[in-house]
Amino acid sequence: MTKEELVARLRDIEWDDFEVKAAKSDLPKNIWETVSAFSNCSGGWIVLGVKESGRLFEIVGVDNIEKLEQDFFGTLRSKKFNVPLFATLHRYEIEGKNVIAFYLPSSEVKPVYFGSLENTFIRMGSGDQRATQQEIMSMIRDQSFGIQSQKSIPDTSIDMLNRDALIDFRAEVRHWGLVSHLDSVSDEEFCKGVGITDHSGQLTYGGLIMLGKSPYIFNFVPTFCADYVEIPGTGMEAVTNNYSYRIPEQQNLWEASRVILRRLRTLVNTPMVGINERGQSVEDFSEYYILREAMANQMAHADHFSPRRSCIHVFDDRIEFLNPGGMPMPLEVMESSFESQPRNPVIAKLFRLAHLSENLGYGLRKLKRWQEVTGRPMRIETTINSVKVIFDLQTREAEKSDVAKNVAKNVAKNVAKNLTERQQRIIAIISENPQTTRAEIATAIGVATKTIERELAALSNIVRYVGSKKGGHWEINYIKQ
Repeated sequence: MTKEELVARLRDIEWDDFEVKAAKSDLPKNIWETVSAFSNCSGGWIVLGVKESGRLFEIVGVDNIEKLEQDFFGTLRSKKFNVPLFATLHRYEIEGKNVIAFYLPSSEVKPVYFGSLENTFIRMGSGDQRATQQEIMSMIRDQSFGIQSQKSIPDTSIDMLNRDALIDFRAEVRHWGLVSHLDSVSDEEFCKGVGITDHSGQLTYGGLIMLGKSPYIFNFVPTFCADYVEIPGTGMEAVTNNYSYRIPEQQNLWEASRVILRRLRTLVNTPMVGINERGQSVEDFSEYYILREAMANQMAHADHFSPRRSCIHVFDDRIEFLNPGGMPMPLEVMESSFESQPRNPVIAKLFRLAHLSENLGYGLRKLKRWQEVTGRPMRIETTINSVKVIFDLQTREAEKSDVAKNVAKNVAKNVAKNLTERQQRIIAIISENPQTTRAEIATAIGVATKTIERELAALSNIVRYVGSKKGGHWEINYIKQ
């Protein structure tokens, strides 16, 4: 991190990998909580000599750099922590004052704690939180979480990235402004700043999978795959040889996500909810945002180093996001947690910076809003070997029915000025239930069936009955008056 990057970060707020502390002459007592949190999660920077007051930062400097450095590194290598830890040191002079920063990578051995196991911390947003017992058990059970995708690949560089994908990704990141201090830096510095490469310029596995050229990806990660299949019908029996669409092979995860999101966009409703100040229609993208979060969630938690493949299956009545491998902790614990650590923190972070995921911790809360937003179920099925997140879709028949109802309501509204109040009520009843009978209409309005028959005869240019007496339905046609 250069001096310019440090100053730029101090102008921003709520960095999940960045912590400032005053530390004028001694190390603050809570510094070890941050060391534990960064080591257990995705790594991060601890900056000494900066005082935080609300959302403002003041450069106060440190008095004795050598003492602070010795105390910090000595503690990392002492028996205070359960495992030896490593960090890199950076010195800065800002406004004539000394500032020092330590970079702590994610530890390969987890959990990392000091004193006792209960002093295990994790990073949540921009703060340190004591890990729950379930989260500690999760770290112990699965040491691969948060490690492999962050490892550097020897003898690699950004020349192995797909340049078009990198340009597209940077444009998306710049649009949302979450790392504005990196907007104008070189590609090399940008990749170092967001974790695509390490500090020496070597690619991380997560960076390669996200933006690499396919020959290099398959050389280093031969199991990489991003699969998406649309299957007619509602059963699994035709998956292997009967599909209407399958995503073509893409160079990397970023390009695959762009194609998949375009397909998911066509599966959901985006109703107009108003007009903005420029006279443009405003649509409600709630359904799409939930599916977008599910896709980013899947890719962040997928084991890209396993021969068992993740896949998105789209049936007529549902979407299934399938990941091989069990959950890192019991489902009921994940549902009640604020966040859960993704298997691939680098990939998770890159999706967040591109605003393809809105949740720092990839929790389940947003996904569970599906039923609230759509009125249709969302469920999670888990086995020892897989996790499947399922969103029920509106069937094509139901969608057609809804369209017909909306058309009927609009017709009733448009011709209302030429109808009597009773006729308007008849149109409204038929709009809500095209299968209703004359007797049911009469009962609802409180008149005789013969009266309804006379009214329907008067409405013959607008309303007509189609089909058999028992199995037919009403249709409403708009004819200009």
